[in-house]
This record gives sequence, structure tokens and C-alpha cells, in this order.
Amino acid sequence: MAEKKKKTIKTIKINVDKCNGCRACELICSAFHAAPKYSSNNPARSRIRVIREPLSDIYVPVYAGEYAVAECAGRDKYTIDGKEYDECAFCRASCPSRGEFKEPDSGLPLKCDMCEGEEEPLCVKWCTVDALTCEEREEEVEEDVKMEDIEIGMASMVDRYGLQKVMDTVARMSKKA
Repeated sequence: MAEKKKKTIKTIKINVDKCNGCRACELICSAFHAAPKYSSNNPARSRIRVIREPLSDIYVPVYAGEYAVAECAGRDKYTIDGKEYDECAFCRASCPSRGEFKEPDSGLPLKCDMCEGEEEPLCVKWCTVDALTCEEREEEVEEDVKMEDIEIGMASMVDRYGLQKVMDTVARMSKKA
């Protein structure tokens, strides 16, 4: 039942050479995701964070990706300007073994939603040095029809037209096929 459809995929492109570590992206993200919107600012709620090493002038924005059910096996080390970084520092996953990208009150994993409802992610809009840019591309994806979606639709039709009328229509349609 899977059919191919074109879908626009948004991604945030990060240019670490332009980032100056201002953390405006963290600020606007945490304010946007506060409840109610813009009512508070808690960087722990932010779906983006900036790894900072100000003395070495290193700033790396990382935004939240998919939830990882288990911690990964990778424990590689990266050396940047003589400082050693753990692989986890640059990971986008909300992982059980670390606190990044988890809701501070509930511990639920956070994922970047590209500021759903806005024309572009607010971290991109507020980045004054263009370290963050939004890119869109079209991809063909297989879209599965979920049975629960069909059930919800059928229940809605039964509520509106009655069970007998829906059953008669389905029976008539199945004779045509």
C-alpha cells in the first residue's frame, strides 16, 4: 500500500567557520518551545546547542535529531586545535546515556521540529552571522497508509452517515473492483 510521493525536506546547514558563539539560536529556540510560547527562556529546552571553547575560538552549533533508543558503541575522540572532544559532544541524538536534548522537567527526548508553523526555523532567522541557513530539497519517499488513520476516517464516516450506509458503500465499491 506504499506509494511514492515528492516531499520537501528542510534541513539546517551549519557553517562552523561563521559561528561566533552568541547563542541567540539557543535563546530563541527555548523561548519558542516554552509553554506558553515566549513566556520563558530555559536553554535546556532548546533543540539547538552551541559547543563552545571561547579561548580557542571554537563554536559548533548542533541541533537535535532522532531519538536513540540505546547508546551507540562509538566513543571516538576528536582533536580540534589541541583540545580533545568526545564523539558525543557533536551527536544530534537524544540518547539515554546523556542529558542533552531532553526536556528538563519530564526527561522526554527533544527533536528539532524546524519551528513548525513558522516560515523558517527561528534559529536560522535570528543568526546574524549566517552560520545557520535553511535548505530545502525535494525527495521521493514511500508513504505508507497507516491502518489507524483508515480506522479514524472510517469511524468519522460512520458517525456522520451511519454504519449501514458505510457498509453498503464499501460492498458496492468492492463489487466494482
